[in-house]
Amino acid sequence: MEQKKIKYILTDIEGTTTSVSFVYDILFPYFKAHIKEINNFSQLQEVKEAFSQVIEIVAEEENEQITTSEEVLKYLEKWSNEDRKVTPLKTLQGILWRNGYASGELKGHVYDDVPAVLEEWKSKGLKLGVFSSGSIAAQKLIFGNSIFGDLSKNFSHYFDTNTGQKRDVNTYIEIAKKINLLPAKILFLSDIQQELEAAKEAGFKTLQLVRPGTAISWDEYVHDFSEINSKLGF
Repeated sequence: MEQKKIKYILTDIEGTTTSVSFVYDILFPYFKAHIKEINNFSQLQEVKEAFSQVIEIVAEEENEQITTSEEVLKYLEKWSNEDRKVTPLKTLQGILWRNGYASGELKGHVYDDVPAVLEEWKSKGLKLGVFSSGSIAAQKLIFGNSIFGDLSKNFSHYFDTNTGQKRDVNTYIEIAKKINLLPAKILFLSDIQQELEAAKEAGFKTLQLVRPGTAISWDEYVHDFSEINSKLGF
């Protein structure tokens, strides 16, 4: 793979920098256990907007008119169980997780091969960004409160589903515009074939991370971050 002209590395989180089990076994259960505490933040504008978005989605998808916070929370819990990639759910998860990180109950999991490589890339002048279905706030929490300390300083950009869906080619075109680079100068890292396909169609370079439990489904792949430099020609 000719990667010597890469200027920017964009990484997924779940299954790439971070164990899938951390999300499903730690973060999601924490959200469900504390879901009623969302009402404590009802005065926040982002919570008001998220509630309005839930009401709109339910009206569109279920043809049901909901009006109470209890009804909103019921759908949020349902969507969490289904791992729905809907923006209001991700926003509200991020708010509760922020509390968990602040209290020390939560620490962001990051694979041990990741921190040193991120720092090396940054020292080489590469720009780094994150693209995850989790909210930008949640992304910053994972890296800012990781088991290896604050890794958030390594990243110059964060993108979530407000930019677009991860399996939509137009999302990657938009990301390239926002960071003001040609797609061919951007490397996207993910464990999911459909995301890699969308990024490749947009003109990005791509690598699959094949972590434990992930099946190889892409021509270009590595097992951890320490293998990426040889692929890049560094």
